[in-house]
Amino acid sequence: MSTDLVRVRPGVYHDSVSLMRVSRAVTALPGVEVAVVAMATELNRGIAAELGFDLPEAGQGDLLIALRSGGPVELEAAAAELDRLLTDLTTRTEGGAGGDVGSGVGRAAGQPPRTVRAAARRGVGDGVATLALVSVPGPHAFAEAMDAIEAGLPVMIFSDNVPVEQEVLLKRRAEELGLLVMGPDCGTAVIGGAGLGFSNVLRPGPVGIVAASGTGAQQVMCLLDMAGVGVSHVLGVGGRDLSSDVGGLSTLRALAALDADPATELIVLISKPPAPEVEDVVRRAVGSLTTPVVTALLGPGRDDLTAATETVLRALGVPVPVWRSWPAPGTGDDLPAGPGTQAGTGETPGAGIPHGAPGEGAGATAGTGASHGAPGTGTLRGVYSGGTLCAEARLVAGAGEFTDFGDDAYTRGRAHPMIDPSLRLEALTRVPSGDVALLDVVLGHTADPDPAAGLAPGIASAVARGVRVVVALVGSRDDPQGLEAQAEALRAAGAAVFASNAQAAGHAAGLVAGAR
Repeated sequence: MSTDLVRVRPGVYHDSVSLMRVSRAVTALPGVEVAVVAMATELNRGIAAELGFDLPEAGQGDLLIALRSGGPVELEAAAAELDRLLTDLTTRTEGGAGGDVGSGVGRAAGQPPRTVRAAARRGVGDGVATLALVSVPGPHAFAEAMDAIEAGLPVMIFSDNVPVEQEVLLKRRAEELGLLVMGPDCGTAVIGGAGLGFSNVLRPGPVGIVAASGTGAQQVMCLLDMAGVGVSHVLGVGGRDLSSDVGGLSTLRALAALDADPATELIVLISKPPAPEVEDVVRRAVGSLTTPVVTALLGPGRDDLTAATETVLRALGVPVPVWRSWPAPGTGDDLPAGPGTQAGTGETPGAGIPHGAPGEGAGATAGTGASHGAPGTGTLRGVYSGGTLCAEARLVAGAGEFTDFGDDAYTRGRAHPMIDPSLRLEALTRVPSGDVALLDVVLGHTADPDPAAGLAPGIASAVARGVRVVVALVGSRDDPQGLEAQAEALRAAGAAVFASNAQAAGHAAGLVAGAR
């Protein structure tokens, strides 16, 4: 009979990635069936409750511990190891963090600074700090980012769950001081070859990217890399920058910065569907630049990211390659034969985007995950970690149920799904036989060091019960996970794998159409 242990440690905070690693380590112990070690957010409490734990009262700033094992002896051993891991984590945090509170600015010799502003001013004065990176829980990001701005530094805000009103205040103040704010929720940037956040290993080159999309930028820069073309800089601006509330403040500054950069010969602007009035302002600004700009603003009837990348290559006089794909074993899947073709449609990527609104079709959803039920109805189930990749796939496929597990609703108190696959794996178990599951797997620094190892068992299980699985694999040749090794592992599990998300979505839609 299983034995449970539930504890709450009031006011104890650790970041979600560290707690995810602790949970995995405890789960791997002999006799442990379930281990939830996470901040007591509503989402995490809901997960623990669904697992059958009887939970006491706890606030979002408290640490939740829920263990289940095969007996009291195993539970006692697991609790002791958990205490050791958390003690080590606390020691490392207190010993190594000083007072920099998630700031990317460095320390000088002597007493470490106790605030971001002090660290930034010291770094600017020493001539060694040119950018601050803020990665703290969303409710605390505003103060740290404003400190950096007031000290004269541009700032990348990796944190999500930052209120839009605070984003506007930060960007307006930065504009007054002539500074760039990347974010909030800026997951990817490359500054002069140095990757920040979720970043791929890329060759240097002439293309500058401005992106209100982390995974969208990664898709384009990885396809460019596959074609032998490098990037000068990738400036993320946060997913809400082209909304009506924010008005494109960082996009306009980033475009101007790349236009003034002698190493940038062509600019690519990437975004999910922008607010129409903001798009008009941005297009007017683009028209005033001396550097040519290719826009990849997703929407019905517009080019997808693969088609936009091909436009960039043609503008540079570079041949468009055959985008890599790895067919599912033993299925006879007809994968694309060359550039510009979406599997299952025979159309060019741009022409393949339907003219319906995003989310139209068979019950598209932004927050419910794959549905229960069997047998399947030939429905396409998008189980995504990247918001822009999810939006692009929905547009290309034209119908289906799509969930972006990287949305703020799923990341409060949890690691991003590009690091922690657990929510997506759970969703994959609910895809019924006869349906098609479409996933993205994004490689690079900060992402899961071996995503195929975590996803392959779930993919194999889905395939075994009659689910067709298609994977969009976004990565570069030199990423630490190994593009080829990841593709082969996912393929061996039974998935059809594509380097192009648009082609993956087109292929998945073709499989659904063929099943009806």
